Amino acid sequence: MDRKILTGLSAVTYEHPFDRTALASLEKMPGVSLLLRKINEYGIDRLLRLQCLGSDIKVTPRNFPKLYDTFGETCQIIDVNPLPELYVFRGNGFIQSYTIGVEKPMVSINLEGMEWLDRDELIYLLAHELAHIKSQHLVYHQIAIVMPSLKQIINSTTLGLGGLAASGVELAFWNWLMMAKFTSDRAGLLACQDINVATTALMKIAGLPGEYLTDATIEDFLAQVKEFTDNNLDNLDKFTKMLSFMESRQSWAVMRAAELLKWVDSGDYSKLIEEDVHSESSTSVEDWDFLQSL
Repeated sequence: MDRKILTGLSAVTYEHPFDRTALASLEKMPGVSLLLRKINEYGIDRLLRLQCLGSDIKVTPRNFPKLYDTFGETCQIIDVNPLPELYVFRGNGFIQSYTIGVEKPMVSINLEGMEWLDRDELIYLLAHELAHIKSQHLVYHQIAIVMPSLKQIINSTTLGLGGLAASGVELAFWNWLMMAKFTSDRAGLLACQDINVATTALMKIAGLPGEYLTDATIEDFLAQVKEFTDNNLDNLDKFTKMLSFMESRQSWAVMRAAELLKWVDSGDYSKLIEEDVHSESSTSVEDWDFLQSL
């Protein structure tokens, strides 16, 4: 597939408005600055990096050449430089990935993600993770990883953070985390540049193995997306939505597909791609490979 390299792509150009609004609300809440300061004091960034280095397998051109090459292509397409480190970790029955490292980003994907997704779908998922780096929100994403343990520490000490849940900070945080997925999904589409690929990737993220991916299952999935869109999430109580978003096992793939399709239908996705295509700095992946060989 002839994909365009989106040179100079800024996260601002594809940021979902729900993401922007939710983050602004979160940052204004009392206690957030103290929470971030404590995260820094505890050296969470270094700890998570050590956990990854000590548990996951680093991807190199020699041990996983196809995955490494796909990752490099994804970084080229959405303009992520320098190349972050990439790792794989043990399978757990569903596709999972994460990104850590405020100072030195690291992307990690599990074996299901590597094995269940084809190259195009991998580009979608990897770009989704790389979007966290482009948006420079990794400190908040790392809070999600340590939140369960952090709450235990908060409850047993007098750090002045004991009222996080009561004050709504925790709920606001989980709300923003879900809204940020909408932005990352847009980056995934900008990288794979095919809404059908993004759709099948989300179906697999929802738990559907590739052998069950047929025209019928895709059509039914899209019908379910429409049904979900008709039953607007805003109809639910705000507190109920927040509790739902806190359930990490839920992929919310249907909701994410619905938001992605809205973006495509609005014409904003095509406009962004076409603007880059007609810019002087735009080049294809094939052109990039040729230039690199000179």
